[in-house]
Amino acid sequence: MFTLAEIAHDPLVLTRRLARIDGSDVVFRPLTRADTDRLAGFLVGLSPESRRLSTFDGYDLATAQDLCDAIARYDKLRLMLEEVLSGRIVGLLECSLGLNPDDIARYRAAGIRLTATDCRFGPTLADDYQGRGIGTQVFPLVADAARCFGKKRIILWGGVLADNPRAIRYYRKNGFQTVGSFTGTDGVRSLDMILDLDLLPGP
Repeated sequence: MFTLAEIAHDPLVLTRRLARIDGSDVVFRPLTRADTDRLAGFLVGLSPESRRLSTFDGYDLATAQDLCDAIARYDKLRLMLEEVLSGRIVGLLECSLGLNPDDIARYRAAGIRLTATDCRFGPTLADDYQGRGIGTQVFPLVADAARCFGKKRIILWGGVLADNPRAIRYYRKNGFQTVGSFTGTDGVRSLDMILDLDLLPGP
């Protein structure tokens, strides 16, 4: 098992290269403090629709700096997808190793007791990488990273918006099960979904 401090010290332990059929090979790796400018470019480049579907506090250099400054300081493991040839960041996959009290309460109401072996997951891809299969290709690496921290189940970070059918199909394809729905403070309905890692093939 790893700690966040160990990953920050040696990101290579979670770094993998993905060969793409279309030739746009990408590297899967932890976020580092040197990524601020390129991460800002990724956030700025997200379309209004991608921003609506994501969970970031902002989409600018200040937000990128905050995310990089937070490495190993809290309970967040942030993983990047980076084009090999260009070095461009094309995906940010967030894992929260801790649980939110609201999540715990909602899942309890659905008959599921969340524990310290559960974590939260939320992916965001650059617009031109959406629908190209990279999310499915990289998910086994996300699952392996969660296992490296002793996690047995993954829930969705903030749920998935009920009006986002592409994302719902993606989660179901990768083994997530719907456990309920809720309406946020903004009046928007979302689905809670959970994945049991023991039901997936091992590393």
